[in-house]
Amino acid sequence: MPAVFRSPNPLSRIWHQVAVAGLLALSLAACATPPPADDPEAVADFKATNDPLEPTNRVFYAVNNGLDTVILRPAAQAYRFVVPGKVREGIHNVLSNLGTPVQLSNDMLEGKPRRAGDTTMRFLINSTVGVLGIFDVAKEWGYPNHDADFGMTLASWGVPEGPFLFLPVLGPSDPRDAVGFGVDIVQDPFTWVGQGAAVTALGWSRFALSAVDARERVLDSLDQIKKTALDPYATFRSLYRQHRHAQIEALRNDNRATIPVWFPQQAGPTGNGP
Repeated sequence: MPAVFRSPNPLSRIWHQVAVAGLLALSLAACATPPPADDPEAVADFKATNDPLEPTNRVFYAVNNGLDTVILRPAAQAYRFVVPGKVREGIHNVLSNLGTPVQLSNDMLEGKPRRAGDTTMRFLINSTVGVLGIFDVAKEWGYPNHDADFGMTLASWGVPEGPFLFLPVLGPSDPRDAVGFGVDIVQDPFTWVGQGAAVTALGWSRFALSAVDARERVLDSLDQIKKTALDPYATFRSLYRQHRHAQIEALRNDNRATIPVWFPQQAGPTGNGP
C-alpha cells in the first residue's frame, strides 16, 4: 500500500470525518416547516433565507459555539496576548504563502490568467525576498493577494450554492463550498507529500496554527456580534452569504487584460491593476 495511505495528512482525515458527519446529519436532519401558502411574505422570506435544515443547523451552531467558547476563543486570546502583532502578521503571511499552490490551481480553473500571474509572482517574490513568506513584499511590488478556492471555482462555472449549512467544525457553509473545501484539500500538495511522525506533526501544527490565526483575526468582531445580535446564528448566516457573494462577484468582475507575469504592474483605483 502506498505510503500516503499509511500516514495521511491530518487535514484529509479531518475532512473525511467532517464529510461523514455532514452526510449523516443531512440524512437525519430535521427540516424547517415551510410557512402556509396563504402567507406570501412569509413564503418569500423562507425562500430568501434558503435554510430548510435550520433546526439541525442550529444544533451544530450550538455545538460549534460551545467548542469555540471552551477551546478556540481562549486559544486565540492567549495567542494574541503572548505573540506580538508583527510576529502574528508574519505567521499569517507564511500560512498564506503555503496555500499558494491551491490558490494558483483555482485561478487557472477559473480561467483568470492575470490572477494566476499575480499568484505566481506572489509565491516567487515572497518565498525569496520575503524570506519564506514572512514578509508580503509582493503586495508592495504591485501583486496584491486575492481570494481563490474551489467553492468559488464552482460558482464561476455556474454551480448554484444550494441551501445554507452549518457543518461540524467547519461552521457556515453550503453544499457547493463543502465540496470545494474537500477538493482544495485534495489539491494541496502537503496532503500527499511525505510520511512519518515528523510530517504528521508538521501537518497538525499547520492545521492548529491556521485555526488559531484565523480565529484571532476575527476575535473582536465575533465578540461584538455575539454580544449585540438578537439572533447570532441568523447574523452569521447572513454575513457568511454576503461575504461569499462579494468574493464571487469580485472574481467575476476581475477581467483585467492579461500581461506577462513578470511585467511590472501599477495598481489601479481598486488596487487590482489596470
